[in-house]
Amino acid sequence: MIKIISAKACADYKIWIQYSDGVEDEVDLSHLVGKGIFSAWKDASVFQNFQVENGRVIIWTDEIDLCADSLYLEITGKTPEDIFSILKMENVNA
Repeated sequence: MIKIISAKACADYKIWIQYSDGVEDEVDLSHLVGKGIFSAWKDASVFQNFQVENGRVIIWTDEIDLCADSLYLEITGKTPEDIFSILKMENVNA
């Protein structure tokens, strides 16, 4: 299981994330600012104040959190099937 080992807030609503498999990059979350529960991020200090829980979730408030896997997919461009082998469909000849 891939986990976040380090993360920090950057300028312009970006987060730099480093994963346990060596992948590291910034993910741009600016497209979420001001939408629904993400309206809290209009205050940049709220965006910059997050915690990583168990390497699996980035949490800002009781209402705002993002899954480590979804951010990994965005950074790498991989599909869920690429990282979760259980999701791959097997060809079965009947």
